Amino acid sequence: MNKPILILLLFLSSLATSQEKKKQQLSLKKVGILFSSAKQNNILFFDKDYDYKTNVYKFQLFYTLRTGINWDINLIIQPQFQMAQHQLLNEQFITPDEPDYEFLREKFTQKKDISLYAFELGFQLRKSLTKNISFEATLGLGAAFIDLESERLAKGFTFIENVSLGLVYTNKKSEFYLGTTVGHVSNFNIQKPNSGYNILGFELGYRILIN
Repeated sequence: MNKPILILLLFLSSLATSQEKKKQQLSLKKVGILFSSAKQNNILFFDKDYDYKTNVYKFQLFYTLRTGINWDINLIIQPQFQMAQHQLLNEQFITPDEPDYEFLREKFTQKKDISLYAFELGFQLRKSLTKNISFEATLGLGAAFIDLESERLAKGFTFIENVSLGLVYTNKKSEFYLGTTVGHVSNFNIQKPNSGYNILGFELGYRILIN
């Protein structure tokens, strides 16, 4: 056989094997839903200037990136919808040097409902503690759209970041998750204002095992 052709066949065979392994690694392992409730004023964060609380609903797709002796590494694709309430408590946060500051004080001191739509990727470390119980640590990063401006964040494109820690109970076909989450919403100074929101809360999740 011609040597270049042999090299090409070996390369294609190697590429096919690599792709097959990649497909196996990225095959869907679980689907789930996650609910979390979090707020600004808590034991970690407290700001007398404003109040912010949110309920988050996530649909989750779990993919295994690596299975290790001690830790597994997973990828979570998790589109989500957030329903938040916001209110400026200290009108002096808006200073007189801002244009139309009296109008803005009146506008933002009213309690408002805010919707946030996001696409988030979660990078998860998982360690088995017992036969049925595991520990999980997840770093989430995502892009979002927020539908209402406030004195702290402009309307439109923004980003979300969060860290979650929790425990999982696994049976033959499903998992139950309980954890806590710390999050931040801001737009990296793409728009003004960009003080953002910091939140702490709890999470509840349910997952169905695929394979």
